[in-house]
Amino acid sequence: METVMNVTNSTGHCSQDALTGAFGWLLQLILASLAFTCLIFKRFCEPKYERRPWIIWFYDTSKQVIGSLVIHMTNIILASDFQGDPCTWYVIHFLLDSSLGLFLIYLGIRYACYLAKRNAWSMLDFGEYGNPPSYHIWLSQCCLYVFLLLNVKVVITFLMKLQFWSDVSRFILSPITNPQAELAIVMLIIPFFVNAIQFWITDDILMHQSRHFDGILTRMKIRYRQIVTNPGSRGGGSRDVLGGDFTVSDDDDDDDELLNPDLDPTPRIVPARSIFA
Repeated sequence: METVMNVTNSTGHCSQDALTGAFGWLLQLILASLAFTCLIFKRFCEPKYERRPWIIWFYDTSKQVIGSLVIHMTNIILASDFQGDPCTWYVIHFLLDSSLGLFLIYLGIRYACYLAKRNAWSMLDFGEYGNPPSYHIWLSQCCLYVFLLLNVKVVITFLMKLQFWSDVSRFILSPITNPQAELAIVMLIIPFFVNAIQFWITDDILMHQSRHFDGILTRMKIRYRQIVTNPGSRGGGSRDVLGGDFTVSDDDDDDDELLNPDLDPTPRIVPARSIFA
């Protein structure tokens, strides 16, 4: 009963504290779990030759999780400060963050990477954490990412001051008269589908852009084997046939095999090895 009272007001829509009530927090917890599951699913959808190690994946995704948490809490605070139904204001903020905000974040990250390469600021080159991966580099990139998010949030908040959005807020969820259903739509259903797409795109933005090409070049082993035919074959005698095969590996266990001919009696020629090193 207390949960229902926290959600309902006299107009049949969300009350001012509905977003921070017990039911609201429950929906947010479910949403966070589903969103993080999407990021794990995305990792296993990546090809093996460009799949990130767990530590790199954690550094990439944790920046997005922290940034999303900051913006989510900011949206809750701002939605409660606007006059009217806080659920409608929250969903407007959320949709703007997921469209215009995502585009501005993309531009901001690309510009930051450009400055990092131009000025040799390796700590701010998104997706690169050093060898071995450094917590300090991750922290620098995380702070920069949150800083970009907050600046984008300021721009969107100024846009929300336009009278146009007051008109939008009055009808965007007007057909829904059940406060709990409205809260579930605003805090779970809409964010789940939008976040699934947004998190996927943002993860691609935050990961290092050259990783796809580096993965192909460093994981592709080109092997040429000298095959000696059966001396009793047609035409008599023996002849050499040059053949080749391409194999994709998820680890570097094959390197010793390539460099040590004693492991395989079949002689191998490995030309242009340095190209793929």
